[in-house]
Amino acid sequence: MAQGFAVPRPEVRGLPRAREAAAVHWYVWCCLAAVTCSSVGVLWDISWHKSIGRDSFWTPAHVVIYLSGILAGIACGYLILSATFDGNSPLRSSAVKIWGFRGPLGAFVCAWGGIAMLTSAPFDDWWHNAYGLDVKVLSPPHMLLTLGMIGIRIGALMLVLSLMNRAVGESAEKLHWMLLYLFVFLTAISVGAVQEFTIRNYMHSGRFYLLVSLGAPLWMAAVSVVSSKRWACTIVAAMYTLLLLSFIWILPLFPAEPKLGPVFFQVKQMIPPDFPLLLIAPAFAIDLLRPAMREWRRPVKAAAMGALFLVSFAAVQWPFAYFLMSPLARNAVFGTHYIPYFVNPETDYARYVFTAVESSGLQFSIRVAVAAVAAIAVSYAGLSWGAWMKRLRR
Repeated sequence: MAQGFAVPRPEVRGLPRAREAAAVHWYVWCCLAAVTCSSVGVLWDISWHKSIGRDSFWTPAHVVIYLSGILAGIACGYLILSATFDGNSPLRSSAVKIWGFRGPLGAFVCAWGGIAMLTSAPFDDWWHNAYGLDVKVLSPPHMLLTLGMIGIRIGALMLVLSLMNRAVGESAEKLHWMLLYLFVFLTAISVGAVQEFTIRNYMHSGRFYLLVSLGAPLWMAAVSVVSSKRWACTIVAAMYTLLLLSFIWILPLFPAEPKLGPVFFQVKQMIPPDFPLLLIAPAFAIDLLRPAMREWRRPVKAAAMGALFLVSFAAVQWPFAYFLMSPLARNAVFGTHYIPYFVNPETDYARYVFTAVESSGLQFSIRVAVAAVAAIAVSYAGLSWGAWMKRLRR
């Protein structure tokens, strides 16, 4: 069982040693590379499935995905083994003890994520051989892969936070930007995990707003606590938007041809992800309100933040969904004309019409009300988690 999870603040006499440990070493960059590889690889792999289909386990996208687990294993393995067996390692002063091993808490979480990702590889290969092309995004091997990627992201985040909370000067500033960078990928995976229910034809449903409210507010609330930057939430949301836009603009430059049937649409290039959700609007609204909320009690702050998230997000996403359905968005900038080869032309997605998810106005209203409650509860969890992370030293 885990031991030593108490997180005492470093004493003044130990500050030089803490500063040395808080330097931005190669293993921090390695963890960031692992997070980047997993996100790039997954988006590339989804595009591969939409454009080409499943032709080999050793696709370039799969190699990039599982490189993430390898990089996380190298970085965290070094951290744990060094802190465990090197008595002079500066890492020992900021380590926890788990099952006889020592190391930063984030390294253990990140290492678990890497193991889960690598375990999902043969599981996913067997699943495809047994059942063929994925019909749903959340297949069992993909769920294990997603949990692994979340583990690597959270572990890397905890590692960077523990270093940032002990760092000073230039190192602290560099780690601060790394922190915001990691929040981008946590936001992306929380939205991407339910992407089959958040595509454009579902954007006028209560379920859409409920699913988005179950994930995105968590990271915005946490960012608002752990980051001292005035526009931290907006920066994270802007980087999330640019990340997905880069795939929309770059992937179609490469040719592709379906290798599995049935083929409903003739695809000649890689199919990119859908246009990113307009999370930058609630992020900007929250940042505007942050100075006023600084002295508020946590429940009040969570209520204001959750309500503000849902109202501001719906205010921009609802009308923007009309635009995405229009011919004006069917171009290389917005990418709504890119349709996967296996999508039936009779589906609402292919016909650019909204899907009636709820059977009545009452059901829609109930789901929106639940979404508001969810946004508030998730915001409270994010604020609480952010407060804990702000004290993290190990």
